[in-house]
Amino acid sequence: MNSKTKERMLTGDRVTGKLHLGHYVGSLQNRVMLQDKYDSYILLADVQALTTHFDRPDSIREHLREVTLDYLAVGIDPNRATIFVQSMVPEIAELTVFFSMFVTVNALRHNPTIKSESKGSSLDDLYYGFLGYPVSQAADITFCKASIVPVGDDQLPHLELARKVVRRFNELYRPVFPEPQALISETPRLVGTDGNAKMSKSLGNAIELDISPEQLAHKIRRAVTDPARVRKHDPGHPEVCPIYAYHKVFEPSGAAEIHEACERGSIGCSECKHRLESSLNTLLEPMRERRSQYAVNPRNIDEILIEGTRRAREVARETVSEVREAMGLDYFRTM
Repeated sequence: MNSKTKERMLTGDRVTGKLHLGHYVGSLQNRVMLQDKYDSYILLADVQALTTHFDRPDSIREHLREVTLDYLAVGIDPNRATIFVQSMVPEIAELTVFFSMFVTVNALRHNPTIKSESKGSSLDDLYYGFLGYPVSQAADITFCKASIVPVGDDQLPHLELARKVVRRFNELYRPVFPEPQALISETPRLVGTDGNAKMSKSLGNAIELDISPEQLAHKIRRAVTDPARVRKHDPGHPEVCPIYAYHKVFEPSGAAEIHEACERGSIGCSECKHRLESSLNTLLEPMRERRSQYAVNPRNIDEILIEGTRRAREVARETVSEVREAMGLDYFRTM
């Protein structure tokens, strides 16, 4: 099946820092597995990164290549998936403007993700770009007519708004876009090493994908465990321990044994952490090898992004041409 007959999948990340294990189990793993099943578009969301980093554009420039290297390291193949830069596909910005004409401010204000991320700010304090983030995401999804969108559970409200935008556009003008469907990972949210409900770059509780064995050992040693367990042979409570949560995800075949041994107090936290460290190194070692192969020549990264962005623009031009025709904005067709 060639790319023209496959359903399209759109996914991506804001380029605000290196990716971590939460990204891997939440989305990256699915992207790798599905890159042959779907015509895959993977977005480096540098414009959306500006919603919080508009005063630090140099950091976005740096993170763009770091995130691309993370993609390649986990096994995303640029010959099977289109990796592209959001700001270099101006048709996405054009769609954002068109969609913003029929999305109400009230709908954006009540988006649960926007409400959560803007907690403590009044409406007057919100930047226009931040409030309109979900509209921009709708344009990301629709520029290539994606029908599948792998997302974490925190992004579901954004996807639901995108679905409403698609329905509204198709009703107002004519059917142009498929209604995108969410693809949720088996582990949409990974707990942080500090026990926080979500692993996050900003919270400093993440295990980055480019972590060295030495850095990994240090982070695992410092990770919190069952706070009620003081001595090695005290009965444990694995359900509240981040280390056990990682065992369930990264060493599922041995998780039941760990659970039982922890409750009996027959395995100490140190041994449990050592086993996890070994499992994670087994996962990360192939990524380290692929990363080193691509990192030898940084120009390779730029070439991948240039070619991916070129392919994305071809598709975007076709879509926007169809959108303009549907809206009656194709005034001079010969231009």
